[in-house]
Amino acid sequence: MLAECALGPVAEPFPDIAHIAVLRGGGLGDLLFAMPAVHALARAYPGARITLMGTEMHRELLDRPSPVREVLPLPRVHGVHDPRGEGTDHEAARQYLRRVGQVDLAVQLHGGGRWSNPFINALRPRHSAGGRTPDAEPLERNLPFRYFQHEVMRWLEVAGLAGAPPVQLVPQLAITPGDLAAARRVIGEPELPVVVIHPGASDPRRRWPAGRFARVAAECAARACVLVVGDASEAALADDVVRLATAGGQADRIRSLAGRLSMSALVGVLARADVVLANDSGPRHLAEAVGTPTVSVYWMGNVINAGSPGRLRNRVHISWTSRCPVCGVDCTRPDVDRCPHDVSFVADVEVRDVLPDVLEFATG
Repeated sequence: MLAECALGPVAEPFPDIAHIAVLRGGGLGDLLFAMPAVHALARAYPGARITLMGTEMHRELLDRPSPVREVLPLPRVHGVHDPRGEGTDHEAARQYLRRVGQVDLAVQLHGGGRWSNPFINALRPRHSAGGRTPDAEPLERNLPFRYFQHEVMRWLEVAGLAGAPPVQLVPQLAITPGDLAAARRVIGEPELPVVVIHPGASDPRRRWPAGRFARVAAECAARACVLVVGDASEAALADDVVRLATAGGQADRIRSLAGRLSMSALVGVLARADVVLANDSGPRHLAEAVGTPTVSVYWMGNVINAGSPGRLRNRVHISWTSRCPVCGVDCTRPDVDRCPHDVSFVADVEVRDVLPDVLEFATG
């Protein structure tokens, strides 16, 4: 069956679905990319309880109205959730599977399935669907996993295999009064436009140089309040941006909030902003999900997997770097091992191209 708005075939819904378990570990952006598929499942199975098998960060973020009934943070399982590379805690994994309980439909929105499909199958669900590489265990319904596909579209295709056509194509997140109150406690009520900058990214190769962010911040500070955000691990990077941006003055207009915001406060600050400037990162995707205009710096391959589809409120500046600037290895081939160099792959994007978009949103 091909639904009117489908990305591909939409299979017949499974019968008698009372409990859906969705697997999506990873970071903030990973969860947001999966949420349109979760919305589709909720619409297709309106009476079902949806459990997200995710992370503590996901639980904190989804403490708001959403289709997810509960978030159960994953145990340490190699290839599924193992942030420190310590290997599988088998006893914790067994207890976790018992805690999830009887599952009518398990949906794998986590990756190619080499490690995640065995985890799904260990739940012994009545039905299952998800992505699959050729070397992964099969699920009941499988989407061939190819690296270069937009993550939102990939997981909407999986939802279609589970009988759920799309209801939204861009992640959307509800903003609560608590989010806005948490933001006010940190930033007050700025009288000037607010420009938020996130200079970090989980992969250093996706990071625009700090000096470029600083130049934009310094230009914006003449007419706006500039806030640099990030988690605690990015505090030093945020401090570098502020230091470079304020070298010529305007220290009262540019400050770092890195490591100081709860998830709710981050949502509130992003929602309060007039524009967010960032790399391909979780806060960038979160800003778009709460409806704030974004200006982003992307490596070309990441545009395919994670770029915003719209341009009215989301501007994307693309680096066309195809080889590592240090060793020259081809970085466009997913079958070639990643080289060890953590240099920026987006340093060829110029401030003169990015700044006008930021000022347009910040000052109208």
